[in-house]
Amino acid sequence: MPETVTREDSAGVATITMLRPGLSSTSRKELLAAVRDVAADESVRAVLLTGTGRAFCVGQDLNESRARRAAEEPPADPDAPLPVLVEEYNPLILALSRLPVPLVVGINGACAGAGLGVALTGDLRVAAAGAKFTTAFTGVALSSDSAVASRLVHCVGGARATELLLLPEPFQAETAAQWGIVHRVVAPERVHAEAHALAARLAAGPTVAYRAVKKVLATAATDSLEETLDLEARLQGAAGRTADHREAVEAFLAKRPPVFTGR
Repeated sequence: MPETVTREDSAGVATITMLRPGLSSTSRKELLAAVRDVAADESVRAVLLTGTGRAFCVGQDLNESRARRAAEEPPADPDAPLPVLVEEYNPLILALSRLPVPLVVGINGACAGAGLGVALTGDLRVAAAGAKFTTAFTGVALSSDSAVASRLVHCVGGARATELLLLPEPFQAETAAQWGIVHRVVAPERVHAEAHALAARLAAGPTVAYRAVKKVLATAATDSLEETLDLEARLQGAAGRTADHREAVEAFLAKRPPVFTGR
């Protein structure tokens, strides 16, 4: 049985809960396995990722990191990639980013370093009022990882991302909302309920259309106008042939709410 994550399913929502704030090797592997499992589960129509206690995720376990670095042999190539990033962190961020269904992240508390990278993979992010955020990396003499730099540039722009990474001072959830890092800020005791309500709403929606929107958003900042239009045409062609689209049209004409099945 997993030691550091749990999974609960309800009405199309898979809730993955991180039980420990630090990303140890065990927690990284178990979280990756859980994400891959829900990605392959066709009954899952939305995912909620959250933590427990006073912290959401504070990044790497520094005690484990120190022990690992002490045991590692210096690479012959000083520019060689760090194995733990290539083998564990990067696959986790990619798996979260490539979930085919909407991902809601419930940030119940402190969020730092790679934990911020995990949070930023969410399509929608709900944070506890007063929760503290920090990039953390340069504070321990490291460069960024977990795509934090690129995601921050997307959320807050290059100038503020540079400041947040070079001067890793903490900021609170309310400021994170003003900057676009989180979408909603609620009372700490309401984080799970609010995030689950969002996930449940998405799970009851048109799954194929959501999947298409995620694909367009993933490349919108880098594709040319022609590429974006071509992708939209192909994806809308597929969405337009779904039972959910037919149901939405019939419901609109009948002046009733649609009932989506995800197909």
